[in-house]
Amino acid sequence: MNVTSAWIIFGVVALLSWIVQISLNSKFKKYSQIPLPNGMTGADVARKMLRDNGITNVTVQATNGFLTDHYNPTNYTVNLSENVYNSCSIAAAAVAAHECGHAVQHAYGYAPLKMRSALVPIINFSAKFVSWILLGGMLMLNTFPQVMLIGIVLFALTTLFSFVTLPVEINASQRALAWLNETGITNYETHPQAEDALRSAAYTYVVAALSSLATLFYYIMIYSSRRD
Repeated sequence: MNVTSAWIIFGVVALLSWIVQISLNSKFKKYSQIPLPNGMTGADVARKMLRDNGITNVTVQATNGFLTDHYNPTNYTVNLSENVYNSCSIAAAAVAAHECGHAVQHAYGYAPLKMRSALVPIINFSAKFVSWILLGGMLMLNTFPQVMLIGIVLFALTTLFSFVTLPVEINASQRALAWLNETGITNYETHPQAEDALRSAAYTYVVAALSSLATLFYYIMIYSSRRD
């Protein structure tokens, strides 16, 4: 693979990323208009899922932004964007249950989540310097190629993090969908819609991982093209 091929792959992945993000926003908007039959809000769904799994040390709270929902294992909080926290829609139930899926993973020591959490400090450190190191590495490619190599190693850790994230996110959705079905919060009509919403969200992580891998290959091709 040469640099040109790497650029083509990077361009294709970037296009896929744009398409997936547009699709996710569209489906979230669509399923946000479909109410849950029982009238539960996203916050209600989250608190019930935590209770049903015997988790009493996690707080559910609202946060600003759109699709900013996340579970924070450091302070034991499920953070739901306001349009999920207060909404009685299929989309809100699916997202809330998904984030609680991470809390369940944490409570039961799910291995990929533990691995991802262990990588977070390294990734945070890498994010501060990797762009500058790679830029410096490209400028000094033929004089000090070791700088570029260091940048590639740091970026490879970011790529690893993206791929470790995949089973974490997919498993959280599987836990969420199984619980929504078992409790009857979703039924034969609404369950496929919740599943579709979470599947679309999962695609964003898949594309992000592929994008990171394509970018890593690009930097490797640049390093390989240096003059000896």
